[in-house]
Amino acid sequence: MSFEWFVALRYLRAGRKQAFISLITCISILGVAVGVMALIVVIAVMAGFQDHLRTKILGINSHILVRHYYGPFDNPDKIGKKIMSVRVKRPGVLGNFLNDVLGEKDGVHVTALTPFVNIQALLSSGTRVSGAVIRGVDPDTVTKVINIGDIIDGEGISALKKYGKNGRRIPGIILGKEMARTLGVSVGQSIHVVLPSGTISPVGMLPKIRPFRVIGITTTGVYEYDASFAFISIHAAQKLLGIGNRVQGFELKVSDIYAADRLSQAIQKALGFPFWTIDWQHMSRNLFSALKLEKLAMFIVLTLIVLVAAFNIISTLIMMVMEKKQDIAILKALGASDRKILRIFMYNGITIGLIGTLMGTVGGIGLCWALSRYKFIKIPADVYYTSTLPILLHTSDVLAISISTMIICFCATIYPARQAAKINPSEALRNS
Repeated sequence: MSFEWFVALRYLRAGRKQAFISLITCISILGVAVGVMALIVVIAVMAGFQDHLRTKILGINSHILVRHYYGPFDNPDKIGKKIMSVRVKRPGVLGNFLNDVLGEKDGVHVTALTPFVNIQALLSSGTRVSGAVIRGVDPDTVTKVINIGDIIDGEGISALKKYGKNGRRIPGIILGKEMARTLGVSVGQSIHVVLPSGTISPVGMLPKIRPFRVIGITTTGVYEYDASFAFISIHAAQKLLGIGNRVQGFELKVSDIYAADRLSQAIQKALGFPFWTIDWQHMSRNLFSALKLEKLAMFIVLTLIVLVAAFNIISTLIMMVMEKKQDIAILKALGASDRKILRIFMYNGITIGLIGTLMGTVGGIGLCWALSRYKFIKIPADVYYTSTLPILLHTSDVLAISISTMIICFCATIYPARQAAKINPSEALRNS
C-alpha cells in the first residue's frame, strides 16, 4: 500500500477524540448512498414507463404506415409485394455486427403487412351518439401486425368474416370498452354508422346510414383508444364507402423497430409519389420526446441530492484538515511533499464517495428488484396504463449515475486537499 493511501485510511478510522468527525464522515457516506439510490430507482421507473408506453403504442399501432396522397388506390396486392421486397442494411461496422448477431443477412425488412380503410363517422344507438374512427381491417392479417386489444365480451376479430357475408347478415363491428359504455350497448345489439357524406336528394345532402351488429367488445388499456376506435371488416368498410376493392393504405410490422425510420424512407423511395410513409417514432415523436426530457430533468434534479452530500464531504475534509494540522506539519517536517499531502486528503474524499456510491448502487438495484418482483406499489391503471410501477434498469444508466457521482465527489475533495497542502509546518507546530 502506498504512503498516501495508508495515511488516508488511517484518518478515516478516527479515534475516540475525533468521534464527531467520524459521525460526519458516516453522514457524508449515507448522503451519497441515498442520492445514488434515489437516482437509480427514479431513472429505472422513468425508463420502465417509457418502455411500457412504447409497448402499448406499438401494440395498437403499426411500425410503419403507408398511405396515398389521393386517398384509396388500386392494385393493393401488387403494392404489397413491392413493399415486402424492400430491404435495408444497418450502417457501419456496428450495423454489420448486429446483422450477423440477429441473423438478418438480408437486412431489416417487413415481416408482415395488412391493408386498411379508415372511416370517420358517427355511431348511434337510439338516443346516444358518439364520434368514432372506424378501422376497416383484414381479419386474416391484422393480428400479425397490430394488437386490437383483449376481447372482454363476445367474439374476436376473426369473426368479422362471417358477418355481412353475401349480404345475408348485418355486418359485425367490434367496439372499444369505453365506446360501448358511451353508447350504452352490449354484444348482440345493433347500432347505426352515420356517414356525413351521403346521397344528394331534392332536400339536400342526406347522410348515409348503415346498421351494424356489435359482435365483440375489446380493451387496449389506453382510454383514448378504447373511447374512439371501432373495428369492422375491410370488405364492409369498402362497401360502406363505395370504393370497390381499393384500400387506403398498409400497416407494416418490421424486423427491427429501431431501424423503422430507415426502412420507411426506403419503402417511400421504392414506391415513389404519390405514396408516403411514416414510422412509429415520428407518429409518437412528441410523447417520447417529452418522456426523454422528463427523464433528463429528473436526473438533473435528483443530482442535487448528491451535490448536498458533496458539500458534506467538503465540510468533513475541512474539519479533518483543521484537526490534523499538527500531523500534517510533522509529515511535512519528515519529508512529505505538498503533493503527497494533497493526495492523502483527495484519497480520503474519494474513498467516502466510493463507499457511498457502492452502497447506493447496491441499494438502488436491490430496491428496483424488489419493486419489479413484488409490485407492492400500486398506481391507478386508468391514468398510467398500468397498475404497478414499471421498472426497467439499464446498465448504461447505472454506470452514468455512478460515474457522475464519483466526478462530483472528486471535485468536492479539491479545495480541502489544496488547503491541507498549503499548511506551513513551522507555523502549525508553533501554534500547537
